[in-house]
Amino acid sequence: MVRTNGKKIFDLVGADAVFTTCDYLKRYLTGFLTENGYVLVDANGTTLYTDARYIEAAEKTLRGTDVTVAEIDRFSRPTEILKNYKTVGIPLDVTVYPEYKKITELGVEIVDATPAFRNAMAIKNDWELANIQKACEIAEDGFLATLPEIKEGMTESEVAALLEYKMRTFGAQGVSFDTIVAFGAHAAVPHHETGDTKLRFGDEILIDFGCKVNGYCSDITRTFLFGDDKKHEEFKTAYGHVLSAHNLVKEKLCSGMTGAEGDGIARKYLTQAGYGKLFTHSLGHGIGLNVHEFPYVRASGTDVLTDGMVFSDEPGVYLAGEYGIRIEDTVTLENGKVKSFMSKTDRNLVIL
Repeated sequence: MVRTNGKKIFDLVGADAVFTTCDYLKRYLTGFLTENGYVLVDANGTTLYTDARYIEAAEKTLRGTDVTVAEIDRFSRPTEILKNYKTVGIPLDVTVYPEYKKITELGVEIVDATPAFRNAMAIKNDWELANIQKACEIAEDGFLATLPEIKEGMTESEVAALLEYKMRTFGAQGVSFDTIVAFGAHAAVPHHETGDTKLRFGDEILIDFGCKVNGYCSDITRTFLFGDDKKHEEFKTAYGHVLSAHNLVKEKLCSGMTGAEGDGIARKYLTQAGYGKLFTHSLGHGIGLNVHEFPYVRASGTDVLTDGMVFSDEPGVYLAGEYGIRIEDTVTLENGKVKSFMSKTDRNLVIL
């Protein structure tokens, strides 16, 4: 059965009601995804308002939960139901201005619910952790099934499409983000746009990928070689240092550290190894219903990392025009220590 979080958020916000039309927050509150409608939480409970296109699926999915499903006209004005409340909590960060304006015109006092959502969503319950675990397992299975089918002459887009197909066949509901496949020097661009470049013998391959289960994301990056033409000695040395930084984070990061302290574990090591200036992004980011969310594990991060949080461990080194290396796991904190959701794919350098 899906887990719902309406009461948790209502208690944290402290307003007469909590209201949102944001898709992923509606899913967080109810456990059901609908692209239309809204959710209202008050002292009487949680109500999902949606139109006839979603009503049957919503009622089936949420049967036995504490969520009431109510049918509305597809073009109804949702703010009208708020006029009987004195205070209403809305997540300002994801509320569009026209919607905000309509609510203010009702004369109700608005409370920003963003901090409550951010803090509550950062600590995953067992159901959420199980979905992330499954999303990671499917992503790894898809990756392992893709490797034997990678051939010289394939384009980056073809490899991305194959991997996404494989993840779907293993049960993924969709991808966490557009799959990144980078051949050769393209890997030096951390967020390379996958294109029509063809694979050649001796190329390095960087693949950043993930999938969703019940809306929850996985995020993984693996870097490897397609054949070894003996030109990769510098690459292999750098790879060893990135892997050491990745593993050092798993060993030393613990609950109670700030994001900056976590990031500093990898950054200090790579700096001492001579790669500090080539580590051009943060160590990690929170992962949940969004592939990038709170907490942020970065050099300026003041967020305190605690048990139940899920985030990425992804140090990287990028030498423009030459190579790029990133090794990324989705991890959580359990009993004060880092626990990786990845157990099937090799972090050691793979040569196809």
